[in-house]
Amino acid sequence: MNPISRAGRWWLTVLFSLLAIVWVAPIAVVLLNSFKSGTSIALTPFEWPTADTFVGWQNYLGGIYHGDYPFYLSMLYSLVITVLSVGLILLCTSMAAWYMLRVDSLLCKLFYYLCIFSMVVPFQMVMFTLSKTADRLTLDTPLTIPIVYLGFGAGLAVFLFAGCIKSIPPDIEEAANIDGCNPLQTFFLVVMPVMRSTYISVAIVQTMWVWNDYLLPYLVLDRTQYMTVPIHIQFLQGSYGRVDYGATMALIILCLLPIVILYVLCQKHIIQGVLSGAVKG
Repeated sequence: MNPISRAGRWWLTVLFSLLAIVWVAPIAVVLLNSFKSGTSIALTPFEWPTADTFVGWQNYLGGIYHGDYPFYLSMLYSLVITVLSVGLILLCTSMAAWYMLRVDSLLCKLFYYLCIFSMVVPFQMVMFTLSKTADRLTLDTPLTIPIVYLGFGAGLAVFLFAGCIKSIPPDIEEAANIDGCNPLQTFFLVVMPVMRSTYISVAIVQTMWVWNDYLLPYLVLDRTQYMTVPIHIQFLQGSYGRVDYGATMALIILCLLPIVILYVLCQKHIIQGVLSGAVKG
């Protein structure tokens, strides 16, 4: 019997609809303002574009071609950093979680709890030390900063992968060993396909974090050579600190668009990945 009555379901629908409106409203305001002139954005940011305030795609073109640093280069750097970081996190943390749970030694347990503890350490506590360390180790390029992201993304990823691995019966791994598979073959041919939903779930969460991250690239990368999309938007200023609000709104939409598309296409896997370790067996 369904424990929630029809009236309860109706109130829940209303509640979550209101919450959805609250979350979507800021994005809708930014989208509307991306087609308005800068003056109208400053004076009437919540009004619909009119014949006098509508500028079409002018803000998007102005944002893309603004300044001496091309926007497509920032998109390229953000894409490279995101792909390498997420790929490194998925591969290393899934293998680490599988090893720690299957070996189940004191050292593995200690390392696992250290990964969990890292989730509660604020980034602001280590950002200055991290910036100096990354500079000394020459981790200040788009090809090397994924190593830094691996350290900060390992805690949540290991936690999610461990929950999934606990639900995988060890019998299928033992059967693979009997058939002649070594540990690497067992992981890549047997364990990894079972964790597909968790891989997608972790990939989406980490992609949203790395793509939208501003502080870490700002501290680590050389901004005269490399700019990610959030940094590019922050420096979208004219003379005397004047900000082109129309171009800023347009670039924010362009920054959000890839993540929104990815989330819409893969959202069902997020719930499956989180719940995959909820029931053991």
